[in-house]
Formats: sequence, structure tokens, C-alpha cells
Amino acid sequence: MTPSAKMDTLDVLRVKLEVLHREHRDLDDAIEALQERASADQLTIRRLKKQKLGLKDKIAQIEDRITPDIIA
Repeated sequence: MTPSAKMDTLDVLRVKLEVLHREHRDLDDAIEALQERASADQLTIRRLKKQKLGLKDKIAQIEDRITPDIIA
């Protein structure tokens, strides 16, 4: 892998990470808005929370790929 190709891969991962962070925040806002309503659909809230956890896992995986391993 050439250095420029590696930079491109890291740039793509950073952009994807930012998109996932934005989706995570949007889901958080949606969950909060639903919970404030008196007639909140608990099933929908649970599904959104599960989706949010999935995004959190994807974010962690990408962050692990971006962060170099450091042997102490």
C-alpha cells in the first residue's frame, strides 16, 4: 500500500466516522423527543436505542482502525 493510498483510506474512515457520529447524535435527539411525548411508543424507542448501540459499535470499530496500536 502506498503512503498516498493509506492517507486516502484514513481520510475515508474519518469521513465515515463523522457521518456515524452525526447519525448517533440524530438518533439521540429523536429518542429524547419521543420520550418527552406523553404518548411515546416504547417499541419505537427501543428500536431506536438498539440502532444507536449498533452505530456506537461501528464507531468503536472505525476508531480502532484509525488509532495505531501502541505496544507499551
